[in-house]
Amino acid sequence: MKRFLTYSVVSIFIIFLIYILFIYFVTFSEGYRAGELIKISKRGLVFKTWEGRLSQGVSEEQQFNFSVQKKDKEVLEKLKEFQGKRVKLTYIERFGTFYWLGDTKYYVKEVEVLSNNKDSDDDE
Repeated sequence: MKRFLTYSVVSIFIIFLIYILFIYFVTFSEGYRAGELIKISKRGLVFKTWEGRLSQGVSEEQQFNFSVQKKDKEVLEKLKEFQGKRVKLTYIERFGTFYWLGDTKYYVKEVEVLSNNKDSDDDE
């Protein structure tokens, strides 16, 4: 009976460890979103996470909520600087999230500001 209990506890621990590693390291998708950066804020009671919102249109349905990890300091600084401007975000989507990493499954990895002219070749 002791041996069965030991194997059960070890198996549960290994499955839990694999689940955590899978959620953290495996990405479901990668992509880009463009729009106006309307919010970047640090939120949380115990675990403070950086959360943002990108407006891609008029309605709330066309808003993209995202998280930024604390280790991505350069991305955080750019987001703070570009708030209110049109930006292009490069992000990854994970299968899930942990409360100490952020509220969403979408994590921004790069930010670049877009020019106000949507298509400058039309002026010629």
